[in-house]
Amino acid sequence: MSKFLDKPASDTLYQAIASLQSVEECRRFLQDLCTVSELKAMEQRMEVAMLLDQGLIYSDILERTGASSATISRVNRCLHYGADGYNTVIPRLKEPKE
Repeated sequence: MSKFLDKPASDTLYQAIASLQSVEECRRFLQDLCTVSELKAMEQRMEVAMLLDQGLIYSDILERTGASSATISRVNRCLHYGADGYNTVIPRLKEPKE
């Protein structure tokens, strides 16, 4: 198994993310961890997921986000057949803020 796929190393990353206590902490951590391009790609995928959840069609999402049809398709597959990551967070993001 490659070092990259080593489970304890993966768990450390996920534990670090789960330990973050605010949006600002998360922003700072991800800015240190990721390149600008990686962050933009993740932000775009999240926006695509939210728009798909709202029922928008591919052409409207492409126009609004600039995401490729391959990215939109990938996110859509994850929404329907993925690990339920998007389906876990999207309802939480829709909840009214306290």
